[in-house]
Amino acid sequence: MIIVVHFLLIKQNLRFDFLTNAMIQDITTKDRKQFHVNVLGYKNITFEHFTVSAPDESPNTDGIHIGRSDGVNVLNAEIKTGDDCVSIGDGSKNLVSNGVTCGPGHGTSIGSLELFKNEEPVDGVTVKNCTFTNTSNGVRIKTWPGAEPGTCSNIHFEDITATNVSSPIIIDQKYCPRNKCKINEESKVKLRNISFKNIHGTSALPEAVKIICSATLPCENVELADIEITHSGPTGPVVSQCSNVKPKVSGKQNPAPCSAPIPAKPTSAA
Repeated sequence: MIIVVHFLLIKQNLRFDFLTNAMIQDITTKDRKQFHVNVLGYKNITFEHFTVSAPDESPNTDGIHIGRSDGVNVLNAEIKTGDDCVSIGDGSKNLVSNGVTCGPGHGTSIGSLELFKNEEPVDGVTVKNCTFTNTSNGVRIKTWPGAEPGTCSNIHFEDITATNVSSPIIIDQKYCPRNKCKINEESKVKLRNISFKNIHGTSALPEAVKIICSATLPCENVELADIEITHSGPTGPVVSQCSNVKPKVSGKQNPAPCSAPIPAKPTSAA
């Protein structure tokens, strides 16, 4: 069964649950107080030509949030919001985000993961041909310290353009907004098989690459290939910060991988 939905303007947030083999196209959603689109329990679904618009200082206004779904494609979307443009929650498998333009917003995020019990693994996510402009993050994985165990694997970010992005590349296993976490404990989420390839542009802050992994479960098989990011501000050249990871590197690298190692500290950015 193929379902095609066309809307010119949606004045309420949308929830799609437990659909199979569907295409949903040409939707615009504006100025919601929370998630614009929430997706749960999908299998083999394509979202195409979505437009999302919300003020850049509106919290929890994720553009498209996906959880516990298999085979979701987000194609050629334009998202301007005050939170994650695309957020990928637990139980997401075989997901592709291709051709998404994001900004303002918090970028594309996997997580936050394992705050709650019985969260499901994330496996097989590809984010490619995406553009981030004036966002707080570009591509990000975030997990809570001292929370529940879990896994996140086979994640690929490629062909990404960042313009004036505060954190273009970030793995944050000390994710702790508003200090609502066990700050002295490590994340119990195992991250493995993560690649960042052909990512270029400008960082609003010197710390363009942050790979902060769990000391208890270090990141495994992280790859950096052809990274070219410069600093768009006056405070010095870009640097790369790493903790509990030994990335594989190839091609051009700017900043130099792990050129400014730092102790992993809890973070507060949403």
